[in-house]
Order: sequence, then C-alpha cells, then structure tokens
Amino acid sequence: MSEQTRETMEYDVVIVGAGPAGLSAAIRLKQLDPDLEVVLLEKGSEVGAHILSGAVLDPVGLDALIPDWKERGAPVNVPVTQDNFYLLGEAGKIRVPNWPMPPLMNNHGNYIVSMGNVCRWLAEQAEDLGVEVFPGMACSELVYADDGSVKGVVAGEFGLNPDGTPGPGYEPGMELHAKYVFLGEGVRGSLSKQVIEKFDLSAGKEPQKYGLGMKEIWEIDPDKHRPGTVTHTMGWPLGRNAGGGSFIYHIDNNQVLVGFVVHLNYENPYLYPYMEFQRFKHHPLVAGLLEGGKRVAYGARALSEGGYQSMPKMVAPGVALLGCSVGMVNVPRIKGNHNAMLSGKAAAEAACDAIKSGRRSDELTAYETEVRDGAIGRDLKKVRNVKPLWSKRGLAASLTLGGFDMWTNQIGFSLLGTMKHGKTDAEATGEAANFKPIDYPKPDGKLSFDRLTNVSFAATNHEESQPSHLKLKDDSIPVAVNLPKYAGPSQRYCPAGVYEFVKAEDGSDKFVINFQNCVHCKTCDIKDPSQNIVWTVPQGGDGPNYPNM
Repeated sequence: MSEQTRETMEYDVVIVGAGPAGLSAAIRLKQLDPDLEVVLLEKGSEVGAHILSGAVLDPVGLDALIPDWKERGAPVNVPVTQDNFYLLGEAGKIRVPNWPMPPLMNNHGNYIVSMGNVCRWLAEQAEDLGVEVFPGMACSELVYADDGSVKGVVAGEFGLNPDGTPGPGYEPGMELHAKYVFLGEGVRGSLSKQVIEKFDLSAGKEPQKYGLGMKEIWEIDPDKHRPGTVTHTMGWPLGRNAGGGSFIYHIDNNQVLVGFVVHLNYENPYLYPYMEFQRFKHHPLVAGLLEGGKRVAYGARALSEGGYQSMPKMVAPGVALLGCSVGMVNVPRIKGNHNAMLSGKAAAEAACDAIKSGRRSDELTAYETEVRDGAIGRDLKKVRNVKPLWSKRGLAASLTLGGFDMWTNQIGFSLLGTMKHGKTDAEATGEAANFKPIDYPKPDGKLSFDRLTNVSFAATNHEESQPSHLKLKDDSIPVAVNLPKYAGPSQRYCPAGVYEFVKAEDGSDKFVINFQNCVHCKTCDIKDPSQNIVWTVPQGGDGPNYPNM
C-alpha cells in the first residue's frame, strides 16, 4: 500500500454493493430518516453492470420496501403465466405435474425480470431519496478502529502497476468511515470473506455450498415466444456427474433467458460446467425453441446453496452482512432476490434504531434476530433439507424425500430434523486417477459456442496494466499439485477461460491467469481443491458490463 495519506469522509452508514440487498438497505434508511448520511459503493461501471440472476422474482421484498412500485414504473412487467417442470433424458423428457408440489413451489404471483434493470431502477429510487450512489468504486480494504470494530472501507484505488506498486497516475482512494458498514457484495464477496474469517462468524454452522449459474439471453422467433412461461429441467446432461438443472424464462421483447446451474460439490475433476450448459441447448426441448434465434448476452456467477444451516453469524462490531453475503437462496424455488431485499430492509431498520439511540460500531443483533426468526428464516427453514438430500442421495431422493420434507415443514415439523452438508465444495473434488475424462461435443456455432466467443458477449474488460485481482497463495501449487492430482480443474470449472496450462519452451507446464476474461463469478475461489486462489476486486469499473441480466 502507498505511503500517501488517504482522504476520509464520514457517513452514518456505508454500504458496499448495489445489488438488491444493498439498494434496499439504502432506500429503507432514507425512508426512516431522511437526515441520515448514506453512501452506496458499487464496483461495476454502473449499477446493474455486475448483476446476473435468473430471475423469477417473488415481489414480497419489493412490496415491503416500495408498496407502490407498479405506479412508480418498476421494470417488473411480465407475470408468470405457466409453470413447467421436466426430467430430461438425452432425447426425451418427462413432464412432472405441478399438483404434488408444495405450495411454496408455485410461481403464481411472481414475475420474470432482469434483476440488473430492477437494480438500476432501485438506484434511481435511492438517489431520489438522497442516497449518494457511486458506481465504479471498488472497495479493496476494510478499515478497523482501535478497538477492532469495522469503521469503514477503502474505495477508489486506481493506477497500480502489475507488481502492486503505485504507477504514475496512482490514486490512493478514500477511506469512508461510518457508524455501521453494510456488506452486500453478493456470493463470496472479498470483504465479507475477510469479516467472516476475522470474527469467526461461521463457527458452529455448516459450510456454505455453492452452484455455478451460467446464463444466455436469446432473441427468438416471435411465433415461439410465450411471455410469462417458466420452464425448469433436471437430469440430462448432468446425470450422476453433478447436481443441477436449467431454467428457460420467456420475458418480453421476444427474448428468453436460458440458464444452467451446476452444483459445485461435484467429484469428477474432468467435469466441464460450461460445456454441460452448451450441450444442454442441443436437447430437442431447447433446440426447437432456440433454432432461428440469436444469442445476445452471456454471463456467469456463483450462487449460494447452503441455505438455513449454512448462514454464518451476520453481524460483528460495526458491520453487517446482507443478502447473498450470508447466503439466502431458497434452492428448490431458485429464488433469493426477495430475501436479499428483506435482509437489506431489516438491517436498515436495526441500524436506524441504533443510531437514534446513540449507538455506533456495535453488533446489530436486532438485524440477525429478524433474519433468523422472521420471513427469511421461515422461508429457508422449510426447505433446509432439499440440498443435503440432493448432494448425498441424488436427484430422485431430493424430489421424493425432499418434496415430502417440504410438505411436512408446511405444517411445522420435519422427520429429518436438520441435515448437515458435510464437506466444502473444494473438499468434494476427487482425484483424477479415480475418474475418466468426459468427451464433450464441439460447439456448432449456432446453438452452442466456444467459451471465449461467448465471453465476448459479457462485455467484460479489465485494464491490463493493473495487478491481477486473482491471487495465488502459492505460485507452485497449480502445476505441482492441481495438475497431476486433479488434472488442472481450473481450466474447466472457470466459465470464462481465465485459467489455462500451457507448455513452456523447455517442455514444462506453466499456469497462466488471463484475468482480463474474468466475469467475477468467484467459482475459482470456491472450487479450487487446494483453496489456493483468492478472488479480490480489480480497480473500480472493471469486469463484465451486463445489459439486461
């Protein structure tokens, strides 16, 4: 770090991350007390640039935050009209009827949305209330008070050389101090990860579990377009290699949102999640829809899947974790945005009460209580056993036993109690000697695409003169351990082609990090079997520039 002195600014609340959780917190703070000084910092080039979600939105969070959102023109315009669920074989499908599913699985009253556009709209609402919203401001460090509490963040550091030393145009950034800091960075946020470790917030909790979600937006033949239609699939092409499934959502403007999720607890290191996604699109169910259309956007990000038993403690002195920084996705519903919004609202209410009573930099225990005992906790507790059942006993058990467990939880009990997850996703990775490589068909350039071509549709960009934001704890491990033992899985699990092994002139293997390709999904930080890769923020504004994700 430079010897230069940083300027400081003081606020009541500093919020990191302009996702649904951070934006909801900012809005609620100003609704409760217009005089509060609130700043929201977003690493993307604009609000929404780094937002990627399915998404079918349960509007309960929006209803609680801005009850007149329809009159205000929220971009929430496509109600779900039809729910389809299929089990796929390689060439066929079985329709799973809706009637045996628990009521919580019903999408009636939900909306197909672009969460990026919803967040852009929420940012407008926040700014109208007086929130200072600063995009392009990556938060690279936490600032601690003398008593060990979190008192702020460092934001806006630019101009470092590749070796980390200040370059000729170096800007040291600013320290933004606050009575409370909210971290709404999304899944596996770099600052949230530090807070969880420093304050041991995961003590007594199950390890967090994750999935890798990949998504394309397609413009299709208007004759095939059915606005409001929601389709989910499981089974082929993953089979027994991994858990996961797909979604196909018909939004407006003749577009469909096509996504594929692979659970990151898979064992076979030869599994190539991106190619599983590409292969999926050749199933007759999907190919018939997409043929004649064109892909207009691509992106990827990790999602939290651990649920109720994996949520860490959410507060430490001076800081609170919001939304997916905690992990609030309801896995069978494939929804977390509503809980993220509710968490931001709850954190804002706890902080406002604390500030009014003269407190600062303590633990907002009222926020944690509301999350665990309120609507979010009730939502996640009912489905807490679906993911561990799926992981340990497979798809059939998750559908049957998991479905039964969700039904019993509707009336307040579970014969299964609360199941444990066990291993982390990194620990679940098996050694290459115990598995066979998987032969993936070559992309045809019409329905399926090579990875680097698709990454160009994420519009991702990183200034090449800066240090790589993907750090290795030990430079030797990729070649010395991960390549011989696990067949170099990073070259496959990354959905953006960041990592590769190449031959040096002397014939030795060399590990290359193409950080410019990174779409900020965080999969490497999660799945690397040696836990040797650390994802940190690049300089502000860098990364993907998603238009309507």
